Formats: sequence, C-alpha cells, structure tokens
Amino acid sequence: MKTALRAFAVSAALLAPFASHAHKMWLLPSATVSTVDQWITVDAAVSNDLFYFNHVPLRLDSLAITAPDGSKVNAENPFTGKYRSVFDVQLKQNGTYKVALVNNGLFASYEQNGQRKRWRGNAEKFAKEVPADANNLQVSESFGRVETFVTAGKPTETALKPANIGLELIPLTHPNDLYAGEASKFRFLIDGKPAANLDVVVQPGGTRYRNEQEEQKLKTDANGELSVNWPVPGMYWLETGTEDQKTSLKQAKQRRLSYVATFEVLPQ
Repeated sequence: MKTALRAFAVSAALLAPFASHAHKMWLLPSATVSTVDQWITVDAAVSNDLFYFNHVPLRLDSLAITAPDGSKVNAENPFTGKYRSVFDVQLKQNGTYKVALVNNGLFASYEQNGQRKRWRGNAEKFAKEVPADANNLQVSESFGRVETFVTAGKPTETALKPANIGLELIPLTHPNDLYAGEASKFRFLIDGKPAANLDVVVQPGGTRYRNEQEEQKLKTDANGELSVNWPVPGMYWLETGTEDQKTSLKQAKQRRLSYVATFEVLPQ
C-alpha cells in the first residue's frame, strides 16, 4: 500500500506546477556536448537538492527521446533503483537530441461506500473506472514536461520544434550553446501560443553545498519570451508552471501545466 501511494504521489507531482513543490524533478545527462557515436548516461530523479539523489526516482514510462532528424530513439539499459532511474543513449546522428519525460493525464478523488478513493488515468479509463454516481467527485487534468538537450557535433533545430500541446520551451538561443557571462533567450508556448506573464525560476545545481539557493525569478513578456543570465558555469535547473480551464474532460474544471529543463552552461 505504501508503495502504491508513493507512486501515485510522484505521478501527481509530475503533472502539477513545480513551484508549489519543495521536491525538484530533473534529468541530468553525463554530457550535453559530444561527438557522433559516443554514449551518454542520463539520471532521472526527484530530490530535495540539485542534483543529488535523496528522495525518489523518476519513472521512465513516459520517456521520449527525439533524434536530430525528428525520429524516436530507444533508451538503452534502463534501470530504476531506490533513489534514481538511469538510462543510456547512443548518439548515432549528428545534431541535437531532446530527452524528455512527457506526462499527460487526469487525477480524480471521490467517496465510495464511506471511503475516499483516488484515481489517475486518461479520459477513456475515466468513463470506465470512475463511478458515474461518485460522491464529492473532484477531477483535474495535468500536462507536464521534464527535459534536457544533448548535441553530437554541430547543433541542429529539428528536435527542438514544439508539439503545440501543453507548456513548452522554444530555445531562441540554442540550449547547448550556453556560456557563463552571456545572456540566453527562450520563448514559452501554451498549446502553440505565446505564454505571457509566466513566473520562471532558474537555479544552479549544488544547492546541497551552499546556504543560499541563488534563484533567479523571472517573468515572460507579452511574446512569452525572457532572457536568462548565467553567472557561473555549471548545470542549471529551470522550472515554470501555470493553470487554465482548457480541459479535455467536462468533469475536470482545471488544467495544470508544468515545465522543467536542465541546461549545462560552459565557461567562455
């Protein structure tokens, strides 16, 4: 029972705005810039500290790896342990890969026979599994992305194209061409349209070893764009989230959108 409840909690957190959670979700590649035919290893975890394994692993069921030509790539050697999941990717093509966990689903709570029930799934399962006469039914819909980017050889753009579903980041500065002391620009979209006035947090890793969180709290402009300054080299974590009422199920009154990415910033 404890395992099932923990799995539900982690799944729910994946699909909720991250700013409301102390725990941070992330993908951490062993390298973000490499050469063709090399391998990378990616860690996937939920933690209290960036990027340290001290809470629970991220599940890999929704893992999607996009190759430079837009095709899908299978992860090699996937494994989920106590504190993290891990997998390998062989960079067979020249260009930029996008590595993502994309979670879309419905969450419901209701009362049945005097007991509180929790449910998660899609619209089709909702109609079959949630009683039509459920008492105190509460339903929400969520769409969340956790991403990182890796380039073998010359940077390319194909894998960076948006799906125009949910909350997405469009790099105006290539995500594997980031340098300390230089500003980078990103655009955020919601269902393909500019996401204005989004609150965005950018934070360097290594929080376990310093007292100050060193967060940058930013906001997108009317075009969904913002500029990020990278004070020092290292791995950085970016997160944002919002809510709207554009649900795909009439019983759901709220849609929660979230986005997280990990970037490597290099010295000049």
